[in-house]
Amino acid sequence: MASKRLGQVFIRNSALFLCDMQEKFRPTIQYFPQIVEVASRMYRAAKIMEIPTIITEQYPKGLGPTVPEIGVERETDTILSKTCFTMCLPQVEEKLKEMGTESVILCGIETQACIQKTALDLLERGLDVHIIADACSSRSMVDRMYAIERLRQSGAFITTSEGMLLQLLGDAKHPNFKEVQKLIQTSAPDSGLLSKM
Repeated sequence: MASKRLGQVFIRNSALFLCDMQEKFRPTIQYFPQIVEVASRMYRAAKIMEIPTIITEQYPKGLGPTVPEIGVERETDTILSKTCFTMCLPQVEEKLKEMGTESVILCGIETQACIQKTALDLLERGLDVHIIADACSSRSMVDRMYAIERLRQSGAFITTSEGMLLQLLGDAKHPNFKEVQKLIQTSAPDSGLLSKM
């Protein structure tokens, strides 16, 4: 009998994906400021824990760059342009193999488009996928709700930013605990995203 996947995550083999959190989406995506704030926390925590981060921008010429509030470091971060809905570009797949990635933590937009396609492609490749529910949104809450349900059925793990960060640390004695704790001392913004699951 095959063992059930539990979705354990470890700093040593995880990667953070930030999907298409761009300027032109600001007026249309539900709870945009809140998901940006949560994605920024995830990004800063990943830097502290030295978790590799991959950032994509959907057709940046038309949709603009990643919003400044996240604080990406354009000179050093892996930021890739795309037109397809998946983040699984050839250079991303290469990087995941190089890094020995087993778990991908996914934030961004839109849940029913790029988040769903990326998650399904990663699952198909045998990786664990963790959707950060308070950092993923869409224009339509109905589309978002059914995308999350679809991803759950396909084997993705749905969690919150704080739950994920604490699971990665695993112990209050972890050398990065105090630094990451500062990021989560103030609760993530209450956007209503978690009540629409």
